[in-house]
Amino acid sequence: MTAALPRTAREVRLAATIAEGLPSREHFAVVKTPLPEPGAGQVLVRNRHFLVFPGLRTLIGGEVDGVPLPPLRSGDVLFGPAVGEVVAGPADSPLRTGDTVAHMLGWREYALVAATECTPLDGALPDPVAYLSPGSAAYGALTRLADVREGDIVFVTGAAGAVGSLAGQMARLLGAKRVIGSTGSPEKAERLVSELGYDAVVLRGAGPIAAQLAEAAPEGIDVLVDTVAGEQLVAALGAARQGARFALVGALSGQMSAQRAGGSAPVEIDAFRLFVKGISLRGYSGADHPDVEKEWNNRFGDWLRSGEISFPHVRIAGIDRAPQALQEMIEGRHFGAVVVEL
Repeated sequence: MTAALPRTAREVRLAATIAEGLPSREHFAVVKTPLPEPGAGQVLVRNRHFLVFPGLRTLIGGEVDGVPLPPLRSGDVLFGPAVGEVVAGPADSPLRTGDTVAHMLGWREYALVAATECTPLDGALPDPVAYLSPGSAAYGALTRLADVREGDIVFVTGAAGAVGSLAGQMARLLGAKRVIGSTGSPEKAERLVSELGYDAVVLRGAGPIAAQLAEAAPEGIDVLVDTVAGEQLVAALGAARQGARFALVGALSGQMSAQRAGGSAPVEIDAFRLFVKGISLRGYSGADHPDVEKEWNNRFGDWLRSGEISFPHVRIAGIDRAPQALQEMIEGRHFGAVVVEL
């Protein structure tokens, strides 16, 4: 350890079990703890940024069957994707002081991480914060499941979220003729069109989704990238053209429901339409496509540098504001990804 390091550091803990409803600011505590010292195989990382992501709602709710992450209990420190700088480690560590790395122990100022669980940033992306983008899920869905083709009409649900705000841009770059999004805010709808190039936006709460989608895509849709499920998935099935390819990457309609615990999103769909139209309906998991992350980073970096794509995100300054940032993300107040900056 070096003299420049502090003796304590702050972290965000789940302060109380949530019996019902959605997490809010009062369910969390920002506490000081002694700064840990790395042991064999470990490094100490000074976190610079971490991602506020919807999956925390599921982990806090405890419905984690099939989820490759553990539930969060009262007193646990929250976690998630982070980028930071190695500040201490054993002399024989493969990582050196000053290395910038990505890891999964966000929500704390300093993280004690196994060196094997750190990914040194390779410079493929022009800004280290861009490594926190969940865009690889959208990219994998579009290239591995939906196989976007020239001239396709693509519908992206939750288009103003961290995944959706990139999915629409990528669909266009991959050859889509028309890209339609959905959101719950007129202001976000305007930004989707003016900033991200969406052709049309279906507005949740402005009338039946199916009717709006039929107007936005009178020819029907070829591809769905779905982060929401619920009514929007049903509407997409009604609009599907022959051989449509649907890729599900989220289920926010259930995950962010105050009536659920974050791990279910039941929806009634027309199975008859699935086989009559020859629709493929598949869920995307990054674990099933380990080659996607590197491919995505390389293409994302090229697109960012050329200006062909943007990374919509908001930066929230200070760990003290992190619990509020989570509540605001759940309430849908932000456009794109939500990142806490330390």
